[in-house]
Amino acid sequence: MRFIPTAVLVGFVNAVAVNIVLGQLDNATGFTAEGANRVLKAADTVLHFWLWSWPTIVVGIVTIALILLLERTPLGALGMVVAVVVGSALAALLALIDGIDRVAIIGDLAEVPQSLPAPQLPDLTVVLTLVVPALSLALVGLVQGAAISGSVPNPDGRYPDASVDFRGQGVANLASGFFQGVPVGGSMSATSLVRAAGAKTALANLFAGVVMAVTILVFASLIGYVAMSALAGLLIVVGVRTFKFHDIYMVWRTGAVQATVLSVTFLLTLLIPLQYAVLVGVGLAVILVVVQQSNRVVIRRWEFDEPGALPVETDPPRNVPPGEILILVPYGSLFFAAAPVFERQLPDVPAQLDGAVVILRLRGKEALGSTFLRAVAAYAERLRSAGGTLMISGVSESVLAQWRSTGILGRVGADQIFPMQPRVGAALREATTEAQRRLDERAS
Repeated sequence: MRFIPTAVLVGFVNAVAVNIVLGQLDNATGFTAEGANRVLKAADTVLHFWLWSWPTIVVGIVTIALILLLERTPLGALGMVVAVVVGSALAALLALIDGIDRVAIIGDLAEVPQSLPAPQLPDLTVVLTLVVPALSLALVGLVQGAAISGSVPNPDGRYPDASVDFRGQGVANLASGFFQGVPVGGSMSATSLVRAAGAKTALANLFAGVVMAVTILVFASLIGYVAMSALAGLLIVVGVRTFKFHDIYMVWRTGAVQATVLSVTFLLTLLIPLQYAVLVGVGLAVILVVVQQSNRVVIRRWEFDEPGALPVETDPPRNVPPGEILILVPYGSLFFAAAPVFERQLPDVPAQLDGAVVILRLRGKEALGSTFLRAVAAYAERLRSAGGTLMISGVSESVLAQWRSTGILGRVGADQIFPMQPRVGAALREATTEAQRRLDERAS
């Protein structure tokens, strides 16, 4: 869950909310639309409005109205169930009237058996054949589960532990396989529905499963009479409530990168399968962040009015001043993409430096890319050729290990490195003292 940016989650969740609503237009209008995705099907439905079934629409509207009304009564969340029952009863009454189109019911789509699936051992002969599809399904399920877990908090305000969710999802899928079940992932519509029904803990899903099993065993014959438009009305309410405009507004106002990732994820979720939309959104976020951060590297000059004083930050000079100490402090991420930006901001090296010392402060940098390391080594060699020196202060143990293993330490010079110390500024003071000593020796 941590690898999915907030902009991706917000775009994904709100697009799924829109998808929930669009996916119910067929059942809500009684018109079977055509199209490659739900957006095109919705457009096809709107363009053929004269073919809508008004009894189907009436049942859906009545169901929605009853949900909004009954949830304000002592029935609370149970009002959803009552609304679907009343809507289905209305559909049955309309079917008795001659000349009125019949409202579609669940029984028209499938027969609901009055039994639970029996345990069955898997066929081990197809294990090798199913390995790759199984891994693909696992990836899809984890992506969907992570996206939903990261966007729907628990009632206490905290977000679920992604690792615990992954384990639970895996165990559930393994167990369902012994009962002829198909693998499943996260479902935003199911999550929103159970939350709208008043769920307070994860036990609500287990309780819902038990109730569903009992209902199938006892009321299987009645389930077939539930009106599809009544269910569509219920899901439309859930979809509308899942849409969070304030989350979109917050991300949109955060910055151009977040707004771009949000928009792309939102649109792709409407047009392509959910798992691919999330993966594309994550990939786009990574690319945009790399591009953005690589252009945010800034080099500043530090000057001290007197020993022990706080540093004064100024713009670095265009050229390295001969015979002086120049302290440079880079800000921003110094990974490979930022190396060219860093190099362009370094002061130019004149032909003669008269012993000038450039001190590069790297405190707080725990890892540097090879491109940046080569840039630093090349700058050190240019300074040395002109009679100057590059010193580096505040070098962490991890960066020092990088320089040793890559051979950069030999190009810069081990005696020019001043390791990071617990006291802030100690390494810089040590480097400055050594630089001044060398300039005094040169002058004398």
